[in-house]
Amino acid sequence: MLGMESASIAIVWLLTVLSAVGCVVYGAMMWNKGGHEE
Repeated sequence: MLGMESASIAIVWLLTVLSAVGCVVYGAMMWNKGGHEE
C-alpha cells in the first residue's frame, strides 16, 4: 500500500489522513455558527 512495508505504518498514515479530513469537514460545518456578537 503506497510502498509501505509495515502494516502499522500504513494504519497510522491512514488515521493521520482521516484526521485531517475530519478537521476540514468539522471546520466547514462550524464555519459561521454563532460566535461573539458585538
